Parts: sequence; C-alpha cells; structure tokens
Amino acid sequence: MRAVKEFLIQRYRPDPASPVIHPTLLRVDDDGCIIQTDRHAESMFGYTADDLTGHPVQRVLASRQDDPFAPAHRHHLDNGQTVLVTFRHKDGFFFTASLGLRMEMRDSDRAANAAIAFKDSSEMDSRLLKLAEQGAGFGLWELDLPTNEISWSDGMYRLLELRPGTELTPEQALFYCQAGQNRVRALFRRCIRTGQSFSLELVMTTGRQRLQRITLAGRALKNGGRVQKLGGVMVNHSEAMRHDHAREQAQRILQATASATPDLVVAVDSSLNLLHFNTPWAAQFSSAFSLQPRPGDNLTTLLKEFPNERRLIERLWQRAFDRGHFIAEMPLNRQGEGLPVYEFHFQDIRGSQGEVIGAVHVAKDISKRVQHSGSGDYRMRHDPITGLMNRRSFVEHLERAMKHKLKRQSVDGLLLVDLDNFEHFNEDAGSGTCDRYLRELAGLLGLRVRNRDALARLSGDTFALFIENCPEPRARKLAEEIREQIAQFRFEWQGRQLQTTASGGLLILSQDAPDAPERLLTQAADLCHTAKTSGRNRIHTAAAVTGELASSGSDQQLEQLRQALDNGELILEFQDLKPVASVTWGDHIEILCRVPGAGAQDAPLTPDQFLPIAERFDLAKRLDRQVIRQTLDFLGQYRLLEPRLKYCGFNLSLATLLDDTFADFMEQVLAHSPFQAQCFCLEIRESHASQYPDEVAVLCDALHQVGCRVALEGAGASVESYSLAANLPVDIIKLDRRIMSDLASDPVQQIMVDALHRIAEAAGKETVATFIENDETLRKVRTLGIHFGQGYRLSRPRPLAELKPAAVNLSTGRIGG
Repeated sequence: MRAVKEFLIQRYRPDPASPVIHPTLLRVDDDGCIIQTDRHAESMFGYTADDLTGHPVQRVLASRQDDPFAPAHRHHLDNGQTVLVTFRHKDGFFFTASLGLRMEMRDSDRAANAAIAFKDSSEMDSRLLKLAEQGAGFGLWELDLPTNEISWSDGMYRLLELRPGTELTPEQALFYCQAGQNRVRALFRRCIRTGQSFSLELVMTTGRQRLQRITLAGRALKNGGRVQKLGGVMVNHSEAMRHDHAREQAQRILQATASATPDLVVAVDSSLNLLHFNTPWAAQFSSAFSLQPRPGDNLTTLLKEFPNERRLIERLWQRAFDRGHFIAEMPLNRQGEGLPVYEFHFQDIRGSQGEVIGAVHVAKDISKRVQHSGSGDYRMRHDPITGLMNRRSFVEHLERAMKHKLKRQSVDGLLLVDLDNFEHFNEDAGSGTCDRYLRELAGLLGLRVRNRDALARLSGDTFALFIENCPEPRARKLAEEIREQIAQFRFEWQGRQLQTTASGGLLILSQDAPDAPERLLTQAADLCHTAKTSGRNRIHTAAAVTGELASSGSDQQLEQLRQALDNGELILEFQDLKPVASVTWGDHIEILCRVPGAGAQDAPLTPDQFLPIAERFDLAKRLDRQVIRQTLDFLGQYRLLEPRLKYCGFNLSLATLLDDTFADFMEQVLAHSPFQAQCFCLEIRESHASQYPDEVAVLCDALHQVGCRVALEGAGASVESYSLAANLPVDIIKLDRRIMSDLASDPVQQIMVDALHRIAEAAGKETVATFIENDETLRKVRTLGIHFGQGYRLSRPRPLAELKPAAVNLSTGRIGG
C-alpha cells in the first residue's frame, strides 16, 4: 500500500513588482517521488507538470537538508506546522518558501466512482425505516377511518417503551398523554372534518412511568377527494427537555452564586452580548455610565457614547477570548470621578467542541488593600495614576532579573518609550484629561505584553518594559507593535481626538550585559534620545555594553558620525578582489568606510572606533544605507565603469540583516542606477548567519529577487560554517582571517580551507580567500583552487575616487576623468 503526502508551498516573501506567484500543491509518494502537481507549479519552480511528474522531489530542493521527509521537518509537519525550505528554481536561483502538509492518504483511502440518484421512499428497504426511527427517535402512525383501526410502526412502541405488537385500543393509547387527551381528540376530529394538518407538543408518560417530551403531528390522507385516513409522526424531544432542565438548573446556580458575592460578575458571548450579570456589576455599570444594562444588550452598542471606555473594554474581552485566562488590576474612572480599584479575573467560556463561545469576569474591589496599611507597600511600588509599577519597583524587578539571568542562559530586552510632544496635551486639555489618557493608554499597553514581562511608568510620559527570555527578532517586532499601537491610540476629549506618537530605545540584554539596572536604563534612554533626534516615531535598537565600552565612545566621536551621516560625507575606499585560480576580466571590489575627523588635521575614525558607537546608538542600519547611497551616487557619475564593474561588495550589520525593509531599499536605489543589480553583493557575517539562519535565508531570497548577490563573510570561524556554506542560499563564500593566518604552514588550516572550497564548488558557489599578506599564502591559495583573493599582498585599500576611468582626449571630446 502506497502513502501519498500533499504539500502546500507558498513563497515566503513575494516580490510586489513581479507577477503574482500563487501557492502550489505537490503530491509526493513515500519514496520521495512527485506524482502530481497543480497548474501553479510552473510559475513557482519554472518546471512544467510533465517536467516534475515522476522525478524525485530533490529536483526542486536546494539541498538534502531541505527534504520535507527529513526527521526534523517531518515532526513539525505531522503536528500541523509549516517549515521554511529553500528551493532551487529551474533558472538556477534560490528562493525560500513555507511548506505545510495539506493531506496524507493511502491507496485504500481513494474514493471509488459513485453517483447519487433519487429513489422514492416507498421503494426503500423497510429495515432502513427501522434504523431511521431508532436513530432519530420518531415513530409513524396511521388511522384508518372506515375501520377505526390505528397502525403503529416499531418506532411508536419504542417511544412509549412498550413491546412491539402490544395490543392497545385508541383509548388506552390516549392514556399515555393524560394531560392532553381532550386536545388530541379535538385535533383528530378537526383534521377529519376539515383536512387541516396539526402539530402538538405533549409530555407523555411511558410504559415505564418516565416522562417524555414529544411532538405529535398529523395530516389527512385523501382518496378521491374524501378523507380516508389520518397519518403522522411522533417525535421524541426528551433529550432537549433534559438539556433545557440542565440549563435552567445551571442558570439558577449561576444566579445564586453571583448573588452571594459582592464582587462584580458578568458573562458575555463572543459578540459581547450580555449573557448574565449580578446586581453589584449592574450598579457599578450604572454608576459609571448612567445606563441600566439588561440581559441581551450589546456592550459595544451600550458604550457608543463612551469611545475611550468602549475601546478599552473591547480589548479586555478580546484578550480573554485569545488567552483564556488573565488577571488585571485597574482603577475605574469616568470624567475624572474617582471610582474603586478592581482586580479583574477573566476566563473564557468554551463550547462542547472546544471553541470559544464567550467569557466571564469576576472583579474584586481592592481599594482598601491599596489604601490601607496592609498595602502601604502597594502605593510605594505602583504609579497612582496608571496602576503600573513605578520606577522604584521596576528597578528592583530589573535587578532581580539580571541576577537570575546567568542561570537562564537567555536573551532579554529592555524597552524605554517616551511619548512625542506630550507636553502639548497638558497645555490644551489640562492635567486631569492627561491622567485619563495615560491611564487608558497603560491599560492598552498592558494587553499587549506577556504575563511574564514587567511594564512600568517611570515618569510623566515615559514607560519601560522588561521583555524576559525573548529572542532579538521577536523583541524588535514587539517594540514596533507597541510603537504602532501608541500611534493608533485615539482618546476622545470634548469632540476632539488626542493622538500622538512615541519614540523608543530597545536594549538587547545578552549574557555579557551589565547587571546594574540604572546603567541599563541610561543606555536605553540614550537610544530613546537618538530616536527622538532622528525624527521621532521610531524605535532604535542596540545591544547593551559594559560600562568600560560605553564610556569609551566619546560624545565627539558620536557627533562626528552623526554629521557624516546627515551630510553624506562618509570617506569611502575600495579594496580589489583579484582572481587567483584563473583569469577573469573586470573590476571586483569591496567598499570600505571611514568617518571624517573632527578637524581638517585629525585622522579619520576607523571602523574599530565608530562601529561600536553606531551599534550602541542604533546608527548601524543608517550607516549601511548611507555607504550604499554614496557608492551608487559616485558610480552614477562614471557610466564608463558599467562594463568594467563585475563585483561591488558591501558589509551588512546585524541591524540591517534583521530589517524587513532592506530589500525594498536596495530595489529602490538600484532602480535609478545604470549598473546591473547582479554586480552588487551584500556580505553577511558568519556569526550573524549562525545566530539567525531563518532571517538570513529570507533576506537572501529577497535580495535574489532584486537581482543582487549575497556573500557569507567570515566562513570557517566556527564548526557551523560548513553547514551554512552548503545550505544557505548565498552565492559567494569568503574565508575568515583566522583560518588564513597560517595557511601556508598549518596543514589543519589547509584541510579546513580545502573542505570549504569543495563544499562551495559542489553547491555552485564561488570562494574568496581574505587577508592574503605574503607570497606563501598566495601560492597555497592558488594550489587549493580558490577563485578570488583579497589582502595587502594583492591590493591595498584606495580612495574610491581612484576607481574612476582615466581621462582620454578624443577628436569628439574628452571622455572619462
């Protein structure tokens, strides 16, 4: 018996400028052979259905590690998850796509050809009638008027819990519905006289003295225009009766429980219609909004005149639907009137199939706990306006978390958010309205953060969030979500909407981060200040640094870097990459960068000096883009370089690697360049690729769609280099300086370099040997067959201006220069 798996494949990052590529289906048997494709396979892979059918699935995979039948992938797919897989297009380029298991079947599962045809019920097998009566709980009856005989089907006896065939008279049959005998007789007489059908609900007593709720229905059966018979059906609804009884009993228990507590109890369905509430909740709701709620009312409709409160309440209930259970502490307030502080316990309500059908909350008044001696510590540790942690409590939480960090071996984040131009709110609306704005904004932010994280209001319009055990890409995404949520938050005030943006600093706390909370807050505040001075409404991200490194970057060097970026005055140099294994025509260069000195006589800043500052103040992403812009502006002045330039490499920082918009930036700047995108190569460090392999794969795919090439820089720095060189969809492998330093004399390094080169060649990639400083290293590189070399032995860095073509005077004019 052969098993078949059906996979759904969808491009991970579709190119908006290219034709739409629809998801495609592949059916693959358990031998890994493609047995069927749909019509979208050609646009996805470049192969027609005939090209793929009968061939192994490896034909469209980048490597064996991408095989969906591999154990790691099979585990995720069997659990209903999707996996990221790198595919090879027929034209030779790689792309990343998500792959999910749609269906698994065997030969025996295939349905035979069949058709459905109408058949009159009179022609059906009588055994099917018995089965229907037994399964659906009904019985058929018939009264022959000339003979006054009643005929019952097996189902009627079963409903009355009598032995089939028991002899009964009509009067005896009516005995089982004592409460409705007269009504049944009247309906029978009316049906005989007028021919009018009837339907009646009754409670009957069975032969075993049990109550059953039934529906008795009948109609006249005419022959020759005269009523000859009555016939009908009796249907058992006892199960519904028991359900109604259980529901009524549960309702009474719920009402009694809710009435026995002074806490606020309310339940809603998934559309926020009120299912149940107790008197304390109704009184509190009426006090807050001057409205009298009734069961069945919709909260959204009730609060249409209170947009701020409505949005907050909707988000609270939605969080209950999404999370199942959570606790929140909030003061209730309307138009500046102080109301009690409540502790809300939310819990979702699920149906018989596990689906969410509503939620309930119980709110306990904790005002006394907050105000009296037993909770004097509460006032000292919480902000009185928002109810969030205050600075003192947050610093203590941060200190505890950093002490336990060494045990967790995790990455945390510290986000500092400052509202932009919030002082105008105070001037326009007054402090009372601003307090309400902050309170509702705090409630909104509290819904976004996880239970394990800590949210605080440090001062005025500054909030802080400690993000525990969260990888950097997820922390960046969470910070952006919070920034967008603040920008979208609208507060209604006197017919106007108060709305602002926020700037923030996200500090990534790795294992070597300092454990002093105030130092971490200072670094996060520096990032936040940089975000504000860079234009507001943005988040700047950097890794936390030790006190020594943080103090080594002077304010003067930071100002030099900012001026160079603002004015487009970075000093650009280039270093040649020379072919060493064969002759290749054209220029192959890597772009290097320096920052101008403070004065005309001062030496420029080297990468070792300005890169730590750029990373600390989240300027690395901006620096990468400025280097690319200045290079393309220079090349655009010398179109004669276009046929000569075969390779132009740029180093990318981690911030750029994690930036989803970088590929779009490259597409925009290259759209106005006379140079082909193919000659530009973006270099990604091996350490970053090993830490974020999925993000790198996605970026490579996006850059390939733009037309650029990608290089893995620093290969050989770790044991993961060999797997990365084989599996990452990069075009060039640049060897790390550590395996090049003693290449001429160290046989182990020679074996490592040779292995990387062979892996690259097998995967169709080129290799570059870096830091070639002497003739011995150059000879060994040539012996090993490395494609390109880079280093002082071959070429030293030179100003980018020296790349321009030489000036030539012709009779038609001067070219070049």
